[in-house]
Amino acid sequence: MAALLLASSAAGAGLEIVFGSFLRAILEVRRSNAMFAPTLKQLEDTMESMRPSIKRIETFNRDFDRPDEIKGLRDLMKKGEDLVRKCSKIHRYNYVKKPLYTKKLVKFDESIRRYISAILLLHSTSDVKENLYETRLLSAQIRNLSMGASSAGVSSGGGSIKYGFVGVCSPPGLKVVPVGLENPMKDLKEKLLKGDEVSQVIVASAPGGCGKTTLATALCQDANIKDKYKGNIFFVTVSKSPDVLVIVERLFQHMDSNTGFQSAEDAVNQLENLFRSRGPEPILLVLDDVWSGAEFLVEKLKFPITDYKILVTSRFEFPRFGPSYKLKTLNNEDAMTLFCRLAFLPDGNSYRPDQDVVNKIVEVCKGFPLAISVVGKSLCGKSAAEWRKRIKECSKASSVLANFEFELLHCLQSSVDALKNNTSAKECYMDLGSFPEDQKIPASTLMDMWMEWHKLEEDDAIANLYELSERNLIDIVVTRKDASEDYDSTIVLQHDLLRELAIIQSSSGSIEHRKRLFVDVSGNNFPEWWAQQRQLFIRANLLSICTDNMFSSSWCNIAAPEVEVLVLNFQTKNYTLPWFMGGMDKLKVLIIANYGFFPAELNNFQHVGSLSNLKRIRLEKVSLPSSFLGSVQLEKLEKISLVMCSIGQAFSNSAIWMPNVVEINIDYCNDLVELPNGFCDLVRLKKLSITNCHRLSALPEDLGNLENLEVLRLNCIELLELPDTIGRLHKLRILDISECLSITKLPEEICELNSLRKLYMIDCSSCELPWSVVNLVHLMEVIGDEETGNSWKAFEAFLPNLAIKAVLPSFNHLPTWEPLMVTVRSKSS
Repeated sequence: MAALLLASSAAGAGLEIVFGSFLRAILEVRRSNAMFAPTLKQLEDTMESMRPSIKRIETFNRDFDRPDEIKGLRDLMKKGEDLVRKCSKIHRYNYVKKPLYTKKLVKFDESIRRYISAILLLHSTSDVKENLYETRLLSAQIRNLSMGASSAGVSSGGGSIKYGFVGVCSPPGLKVVPVGLENPMKDLKEKLLKGDEVSQVIVASAPGGCGKTTLATALCQDANIKDKYKGNIFFVTVSKSPDVLVIVERLFQHMDSNTGFQSAEDAVNQLENLFRSRGPEPILLVLDDVWSGAEFLVEKLKFPITDYKILVTSRFEFPRFGPSYKLKTLNNEDAMTLFCRLAFLPDGNSYRPDQDVVNKIVEVCKGFPLAISVVGKSLCGKSAAEWRKRIKECSKASSVLANFEFELLHCLQSSVDALKNNTSAKECYMDLGSFPEDQKIPASTLMDMWMEWHKLEEDDAIANLYELSERNLIDIVVTRKDASEDYDSTIVLQHDLLRELAIIQSSSGSIEHRKRLFVDVSGNNFPEWWAQQRQLFIRANLLSICTDNMFSSSWCNIAAPEVEVLVLNFQTKNYTLPWFMGGMDKLKVLIIANYGFFPAELNNFQHVGSLSNLKRIRLEKVSLPSSFLGSVQLEKLEKISLVMCSIGQAFSNSAIWMPNVVEINIDYCNDLVELPNGFCDLVRLKKLSITNCHRLSALPEDLGNLENLEVLRLNCIELLELPDTIGRLHKLRILDISECLSITKLPEEICELNSLRKLYMIDCSSCELPWSVVNLVHLMEVIGDEETGNSWKAFEAFLPNLAIKAVLPSFNHLPTWEPLMVTVRSKSS
């Protein structure tokens, strides 16, 4: 034991020495060779910003004895020092080597950041989703900034680039150029740019749909605001039922700081200390969509810190924080500008009615940007008759309603009714009330619901998704446009008023006879219609139950034998599945989603084993029970998705048996080390996706037994190799090994994949290609980073149908990675 401690201590000391030596080398070469000064300054900033993380890795190694991590990091820094020393020997007029070595420095900067981030992720025991998800975002940001640094390195001048962690509390991006916000922007900018002489809390209030979030987003993206607050701008969506602990956890995660609080009060105290440590730079905290009764949250987050501002957006005014800035609806000119931008195609090919018709439509929207956007989009390309009908519908609602919000809802209703020619899309829209307010909805979850309940083909379900997006009823965010061609990397966002509209539309008729039933439970207070019934019988086909962090899992009785889709949204650390789900004999889709911060313990999971017609199950952020594999041995089960789940011993206790499963998705399961016994006996499997499971280092040797596999996605940092049996996957069309940083060579047997059409190899520049790839004559596309693309160019002469596409990542402030695809070379097939 003493020897182990001594070795660990020596490793840590060695790391500190190597770090110091590397930093000195950077400083020396930067001073002696001005040609590389901007890029080396960037690398110096990187190392300085990573110093706390390196110390944390060193401490972790000392406590848990993981010398391989230290050795890998030490070796990487030694390679970096060698590279820097080589730069010192390059003559200033060597225009060939200068850009080459600048690029190598930038690539090294990216590599060491990714390596350190990966180690920290393996150490983390907090929110798996946000932590791992943001690593990909950080990687995208680094690549984007690195390209800028590369340009700086070959120019005559340029300053250093400051890096910041961009995560769950980053300001969102602006989808469109705002209209009519010039004066509010000017007024609020003035307040935010002033020091402590103005109120610390600034409240912007307006009815729903007036553009409060757009205004707050535009302020965060303003050049002057960014120049003042720099990387200290934090954007948090609060909504109706805020949990201060969850909000603080996310802020800590965003700033890459350790979490683990004793209480909500302790969390707030630690957040104050963390904010103080980021001084003396100014800090801006945006609290978006704060509801009445949530003033306590704002009060808790007020700290006596110099130049610290809180911007609150709300439908309500909060007098305790001083006068609110009241955001007005758009004036007629701005409303007309926004409407015409959305209702008429730029090329002039869409129908354009007389101006008085346009004026009437704009008038009934009452200047609400949300209504103008939705109505304008829904009328784009429509006939004259449709325009006249819409005027009547909106005018009728306007004449009988005095309340702004109800009037807005009815105006929006007309746009939903315009889906009458696509009743399938309208039905899909109404399902969106199944999910909590202001939460990201995975598109794959919607596909599961729509394909089973509405019996849609996959293409039709996707078409409906984009139909709703085109009408501004939802927003679609593609988190990885470069990913394999599916919808797993797509999320859906919805304005809370549009969600409310979906719920209202689904709430006509008696409780017992509704097709959809959406239930919100606050604490343990069930709705009266449920709590007062000893035996409530409902005929709903879709049942969604949302509970908060105070729910004790004490369920009231209900009989729901007709339910085909059950959605359970919760926030507690322990959650008991309702016992009445065992009587849902027609259940086809089960979605269990935890919106709390930590993976939740599930009780009563054995009820899942009685659902004989279950075809799709999605579990999100839960700890799988030890009985998991035994409970999902269902004859009709076709798809299973595990997202942000803690695997624990669930895969160790028994072999997997799902005879008809065709799709398995495992994403962000941080403790997945190996796949369960019998996994490769799932011979009907067509799609397997294992992504962001960074402790998975090996796949089963008998992977080749999955003879019907068509899509294989493996995005796992620690995965060392592909098994040789992969060549037996003769039906495989798409292979994605992006971000498998540890794979150093493709197996020779890769050439036997005679159905392979697309290969994704982003961030695989260290992966060696065997000469056998020349036999992949049916391969149509290789999508990878620039270096990977260059590796494949050596084989172009043998692969006449191949197009090599290099990914040029672009970074924005949305939680997405949307790279630009550029064809390096393309030949016709």
